[in-house]
Order: sequence, then structure tokens, then C-alpha cells
Amino acid sequence: MKEKNPLLSPSKNKFGAPAFDKIKLNDYLPAFYYALEKGKKEVESIANSNKQPTFKNTIAALEFCGEELDNICSIFFNLNEALSNDKMQEIAEVISAKTTEFSLFILLNKNLFKKIKFIWDKREELNLNREDYKLLEKKYYSFIERGANLSDKKKEIYSKYVEQLNLLSLKFGKNVLDATNQFVLNIVQKKDLEGLPDFVIEAAKEEAKIRSLKGWAFTLQGPSYISFLKYSSNRTLREKLWRAYNTRCVGGKFDNTVFIIKILQLRKKVAKILGFKNYGEYVLHNRMAKSVENVDSFLNDLLERAYPYAVRDIKQVEKFAKIKIMPWDYPYWSNKLKEKRYKFSDSFLKPYFKLESVEKAIFLLANKLYGLKFTLQKDIPTYHKEVKVYNVTNSSGKHLALFYVDFFPRDSKRGGAWMTNFREQQIRETKDRKQTELRPFVSIVCNFTKPTKTTPSLLTYSEVETLLHEFGHALHGILAQGKYPSLTGTNVARDFVELPSQILENWGLEEEFLKLWAKHYKTKDNIPKKLLDSLIKAKNFHSGYFCVRQLSFGISDMALHTKVNLDNWKKYNTKDCVKKVLELENKLCKKTQVLPAIKGCNFLTSFNHIFSGGYSAGYYSYKWAEMLEADAFELFKQKGIFNKTIAEKFRKNILSVGGTIDAETAYKNFRGRAAKITPLLKSQGIGTRIKL
Repeated sequence: MKEKNPLLSPSKNKFGAPAFDKIKLNDYLPAFYYALEKGKKEVESIANSNKQPTFKNTIAALEFCGEELDNICSIFFNLNEALSNDKMQEIAEVISAKTTEFSLFILLNKNLFKKIKFIWDKREELNLNREDYKLLEKKYYSFIERGANLSDKKKEIYSKYVEQLNLLSLKFGKNVLDATNQFVLNIVQKKDLEGLPDFVIEAAKEEAKIRSLKGWAFTLQGPSYISFLKYSSNRTLREKLWRAYNTRCVGGKFDNTVFIIKILQLRKKVAKILGFKNYGEYVLHNRMAKSVENVDSFLNDLLERAYPYAVRDIKQVEKFAKIKIMPWDYPYWSNKLKEKRYKFSDSFLKPYFKLESVEKAIFLLANKLYGLKFTLQKDIPTYHKEVKVYNVTNSSGKHLALFYVDFFPRDSKRGGAWMTNFREQQIRETKDRKQTELRPFVSIVCNFTKPTKTTPSLLTYSEVETLLHEFGHALHGILAQGKYPSLTGTNVARDFVELPSQILENWGLEEEFLKLWAKHYKTKDNIPKKLLDSLIKAKNFHSGYFCVRQLSFGISDMALHTKVNLDNWKKYNTKDCVKKVLELENKLCKKTQVLPAIKGCNFLTSFNHIFSGGYSAGYYSYKWAEMLEADAFELFKQKGIFNKTIAEKFRKNILSVGGTIDAETAYKNFRGRAAKITPLLKSQGIGTRIKL
């Protein structure tokens, strides 16, 4: 079985790349069960060994336990996000439950923890280097934080909580995907397309053909939904689409309100049984921000500064539109105001942002900063015909990583954009004590407008920012160094991981960078200076509104995991849960509300980041990282945006060290001091306090 299963057989592809062309749905479960049993035997061998525990035979050995299982899961769960179907989702429920069980089998193993604690207690005598010490520390605290010190009875209860949580999170994400795919706004009369640019109309025509519909089809996928709200002059249809998007999973077939309540209850129980006051405290005790109090203070200080600007932004739009602005009006009328004020629009910019050009631009940026080269590999298989893979090399020609890009939306892919790995950076020691470095396989997944028969994929400036953002994450993975996969690349504190991604967005507004590549896809003319100036001047257009919008998500997330009490809620019927969640969101968002709250509409029910992603009690990380990146980019601005000395300092102290060093220390090593909030306030134009 092992020899015939491509998930278990050594890959014959260059660099050991996954054999996506050979993997079939029926391969997953047999491979998974084989790897699971093998992994358990490896753990038992460490836990039950009669040899005295050492760093090498316990800590390092445990790090590489279940290697085949990790490889299978990294492929399966990444594809379940990007190329899913009903069968994949069924398999996901089985695999998720079993991987949770395996994780608990390790973390709640008494013998194993005794050995780890024995080494931990002797840590000062072991003369470990920084990387080895950090791995020991991480392993020890991961056991402590996951119940190693609990009684047998409490361990059993804790295990049930974690298993339930993983299953609920999977179901939450599946509902969001299904609800997003279910809705289609099918327009058959040309008059209802008024205001929409040609590129939006053409994409909608293609979507209708794919769905065997007449006319034009608009969906809840990002490119389609955002474009319609931004450009359509048909207020009734804007409202219809907005309501569909903001009622996803509120009651009905794909209801998520029941899951929200159960997830929050279970998370609080997990925190309590582990000795924390709430889930927020549990999450934050080992993050850069350190405590709930620090996060609340940071978010509320920003809100106090930004809220008056957000109110001013809405008043400006209302004065311009001469109507009471509703949520489905804001994207349309704010865009109209922006076009009038700065004399440009996305339709002017898009011809200069052909996807292939932007892709080359990010490679150019990586080359100018870090000497990287990206070479397309046509002989390495991918998981979908639209996916491309590149070999990444350094200035000496050394292989650093494989880089996969998956740009376009499809029904089998969840919305949004993200970076992930099919393999983490690591160094393995063979039986003859030789070291083999396994470089990472990095991937970014996006949902940009597809090319049509007559027009290539042209990005909005917002999409250019998205690509820069995800590429920043990718560089964090590509430039990773180190031995242990759990400490390399993006395996850092959650509120630190967004620094490499968000700092890269800054180059998108630098004339020195844009003029190198932003050319009209037809005429090949450089982007006009006047248009560039307008783009740069518009940088902080309604930054108050957008800052408060992000803060509403972060503040709501933190309150859900620290202040909301659902201990006694036992009415798990949809009707009661819908009512409770709607009331909950209205209460949470009251102090950040700048547009009218719409009855029956809700963002929590599709808030994948905190209910099925990794950002529970951590959504504040985006604003926290904005503080870091604004402070860090200030140094590039002072020394030159392509300054190789500063870039090397950033690579050495931030991108390459992974989790081998404390985040605060890593930042200080780069900047020479702790981060300051002043550059963030300045960069977003909210540095001066104003009164309403």
C-alpha cells in the first residue's frame, strides 16, 4: 500500500515537490491511517524508552515525530481550502478528529511529559544554543498550556473540549464557503448594469456563462461583490447584494449562530480548566502584546483617535451624496468622492496593474532587497491548471524554496487571500549523522478577477496591496533558516507574523518602485506622473473610517473571548441562537458604529478569522503589526527604500530567525529600540486629535 500511495512514496519530482498530479481522493484516508499509526509508534518509542532523557533523544526526536503525517496533513488541509468539494469536506471531518486525537495523545502523555520536564529542570546545565533552548522552551510550555499538569479526569474533559472545538470550527468554515457559493445575483437587463466599468461587466458575463445563466452573474466572491458595491449606481441591487453578503450563515441551511455560541462556550471552558480567567488571557500570555489589558488599551487608544475621523469621513460622503448613507451606499459614494477629489479612479489605474506585471514587480522587489530570483518550473506538477510554481534562488544561485501561486476564484476555493506552506524549512540528521536541509514549499492563494477572452486580469490598487501583503508572508517562509520546522518561517507570535506582510504594502505607494514596472498593458507607456501623484495623495482617503472598521473587528473579537458570558446559554435551537448572536454583535459594535446598524445583518457568522482560522483573541494583531511596520518602514524611508544594508538587517533579524528568538527582542535587534506608535498615526493621517 505504501509504495503505491503517492502521499507515502518519496516524491520523484525536483526538490521533492509534492506529486499533485498523482494524488487522488481515495489516497488520503489510507495514507493518513498508515502515517497516524507510524507516528504513534514513534511517540511511544520516545515516551517508553529506558534511556535517560536528553535533548536529542527526546526534544529533537519529538519535533520530527509523525513526519509523514505532517506532510499528508499539510497537503490535504491546504487543498481543502483551495480545491475543496463535498468528499474533501467529509474526509476533513474524519482527519481533523483523528489529528486532534493524535495531538492530545502526545500532549497528555504522562511519560513523555516527565522526560521533557526532566530536561527542562536541567536546562541551565545543558549548555544549549539559542535554537535548541527555544525548542525546549516551546515543547515544555506547549505541554503545560495543553493540560499536561491536569489530573487524569480533567485531561479527559479537556480532550473532549478540544475535539469538539476542532469539529465545530471545520463546520463553521464549510458553512461560510457553502453560503458564499449559494447566492448569485443574475442580471438580465442591461439597464441594471449602469455605473459598472467594462472590466466588471465582462467578468460577470463570463461568470454567467460558467453557471449556464443568461446575462450577467454577480457573486459573493470578493472581486465580484466588492466591484458591484463600488461601481453600481443601482441602489436597490447594491442593497440586495450587501444584505446577501451580510446575512450569510444567519439562520437557515448554513446557520453558524449555534456554532458561534458553542465555540465561545468551549473556548472559555478550555481556558478555565487550564487555569486562565478567560480565553483571551490564555491566548495572549505568550504573545508579543503579553496581556488582555495591553491589547484593550492599545485598541481603545486608537479608537479614541480614529473615531472622530471616521465620523468626519461619513459626514463628507453624506454631504457629497446628499442622502443618508447606508452601508451599501458607502463603497459607491465614497469612491465617487475619491474620484472627484483626486481626479482618478480604479478604472484609470487598472490598465497599469496587469496581474502578470504585478507578479514580475514583486519578484523585482524581492531581487532588489534580497537578491532573489524566481524561475517558472513547468516540469513540477501543481494541484490545479491555474496554479504556477517557481524555483526561488539567492544571488549565488542556491535553491531556497518552491513558490506556488494560485490567483483566481473558483467555487472550490474559500474567499480571501492567504499564504501557507506545503513544507516548512528544516534540517534533518540522517542515520550516518549527516545533515540534510529541506527547503520550504511556500504558497500564496488569492481571489483576483479572472482574465477574459479580450482582457487580461487587471488588478485594482487594493488587490495590488493584497498581493504585496501575501508575498510579504511568502518571503518570511522563503528566507527562513533553522533546524526545527516549528520554529522556522512564519512560526512566530501571531501578533508579530503580520509585520513582514504589512511592511511590504508600503512599497506599493512609492514612486521609485512603481515607475520601474507600472506600464499600460496595451500601450506599454509608464504610469503618468499625474496619476501616480493622485494615487499617493489618496493614500489616507477615509483612513479614519477604515481604521475604525478594523478596530470594530479586533475589539469585538477580544470582547467575545474576555467579557461575553455565555456560561448559562443552553438554547441551541436556531431561532434563539440567531437572536442572541444578533443582539451580541449590536452590543459589541455600539462604540465603533459609524454607519447605521441593519436589523438581521451580521458579520460574526462569517468571521472565518476567529471561528475557523487562527485569529481567535488575536484579530488585534493586524493593527498591532501596523504599528510595527510603520515604525520599521520609517527606517527604510530614511535610508532608502531599496537600501540593501537595511534590507539585510530586516532579513537577518526578522525574516530568517523565525521563532528562535522572542518577538520583542527580534524587533529591537532590527530597529535598535522598541516600536513606537507615532509613525503609525502619522502614516494614517490620524496623528492629531480632533473633536466631533
